[in-house]
Amino acid sequence: MDARQTIESGKAVLGIEFGSTRIKAVLVDEDHIPVAQGSYEWENQLVDGLWTYSKEVIWFGLQQCYADLRADVRKRYGVEIEHLAAIGISAMMHGYMPFNKEGHLLVPFRTWRNTNTGPAAAELSKLFVYNIPLRWSISHLYQAILNQEAHVESIGYLTTLAGYIHWKLTGEKVLGVGDASGMLPVDPVTGDYRADMVEKFEALVAPKRFRWKLHKILPRVLQAGEPAGSLTVTGAKRLDVSGHLQPGVPLCPPEGDAGTGMVATNAVKPRTGNVSAGTSSFSMIVLEKELSRPNGMIDIVTTPDGNPVAMVHCNNCTSELNAWVKMIRESRQLLGPGDDGADIYGTLYTHALEGDPDCGGLVAFNYVSGEPVTGFAEGRPLFVRGASDNFTLANFFRAQLYGAIAVLKIGNDVLFNEEHVKVDRITGHGGLFKTPVVGQRFLAAALNSPISVMETAGEGGAWGIALLASFLVNNGARLSLPDFLDKVVFAGNAGTEIAPDPADVAGFEAYLANYRAAFPIEEAAVRCKK
Repeated sequence: MDARQTIESGKAVLGIEFGSTRIKAVLVDEDHIPVAQGSYEWENQLVDGLWTYSKEVIWFGLQQCYADLRADVRKRYGVEIEHLAAIGISAMMHGYMPFNKEGHLLVPFRTWRNTNTGPAAAELSKLFVYNIPLRWSISHLYQAILNQEAHVESIGYLTTLAGYIHWKLTGEKVLGVGDASGMLPVDPVTGDYRADMVEKFEALVAPKRFRWKLHKILPRVLQAGEPAGSLTVTGAKRLDVSGHLQPGVPLCPPEGDAGTGMVATNAVKPRTGNVSAGTSSFSMIVLEKELSRPNGMIDIVTTPDGNPVAMVHCNNCTSELNAWVKMIRESRQLLGPGDDGADIYGTLYTHALEGDPDCGGLVAFNYVSGEPVTGFAEGRPLFVRGASDNFTLANFFRAQLYGAIAVLKIGNDVLFNEEHVKVDRITGHGGLFKTPVVGQRFLAAALNSPISVMETAGEGGAWGIALLASFLVNNGARLSLPDFLDKVVFAGNAGTEIAPDPADVAGFEAYLANYRAAFPIEEAAVRCKK
């Protein structure tokens, strides 16, 4: 069956992911191959000191993204999307979206990027004897309590962005286990929130005499493959304002971008891992056993089917890189006519391969916001060089690329060198890997480990959540999620692997030494530049 027939017969599967800078939709056929795409670019806003996206832009962005997908389908195949086999919704993990009992959002969406939750995260980590990151929903909730915010008394439901969209499309207050594990730790045995931590939290806030209980305001936790509701009449109109899409489409459990990244790189089995590198970056290593102790650099979350994962999450990755590329594009336009459609990213990234392995002594901090792994509650983007350093364009961009993954290396050094976690395969995906070789080679040097990249590296989490939606409706053999991915989707395709080059490894270590030595400069910038 060709793509047009698949779409006309209602057998195509739709995945939609809300990323930090782009909402993306991917339509896949019965062989899980993308056949159409749509997107909408957006940016978070700093409002009253907190990073947010307004409720209005969330829905406008979703509708524009879907309209872009419809336009792509009409252009390619000359048909409309009337019916779908399944839909999956994914979004940036964690954050804070509290609603009252009437379903009204009580405060603007607080994203993963906010670092104002330090006191709450520290107190909860001590109470639970478990690392509770700043961006997790429970940290945001408790910080709002500590701040005596009036809205807390009225909370009737608390969810993530993916959970919110799914709820409004289906009426179901559910969440995939991977995303749920970033709201509150999940018990790998029960597949539900840790009962002991729920009990401790409720005892902690009992003197406040809130009208709600934690276990009653959280979404119901679902595993990959479990039914999560279907598209309602209202939901269909919310998604497709043209009115062509019909209700009744089944939806898989909504997931976070970390979970969909694992699926998109076939990294859900123990001893597999992946690195996602875009606006933020994070590595996910599926564990064979528990870590020896809690560590503030390492978050424990789960795969979409509930296996424990060690996550190193870095708030910053390519935003500062993008800013420098934009400036160089502007200078090019100023100096004379050129091909504005040229791949300036590819040109600059590839040129970085000609730089010195240690970047000639140059150092770049990409801290657009705070960076919890390195202990910065706030960030200031910085470029630092000495007068005698080798200041070339190649070294400059190599330093920017190294800086984009330096924090990731710091966290993973703890996993590999202190916890002795073993991993057989790490796969990269996201914008950093769209240019062939460059990001892959530098990440291999940073982690001193082979890195694989698949042809679908640029498809990212939208394709990953489409695969989870397909797993819901196209798994007649009732395979486990790892077997479904291995045998049905990837069928032995492990991508293209690059091994670490010893000179690059040594160069990255030298760069990291300079990077750490420059922490006081970053600290001074945070103090002095408001």
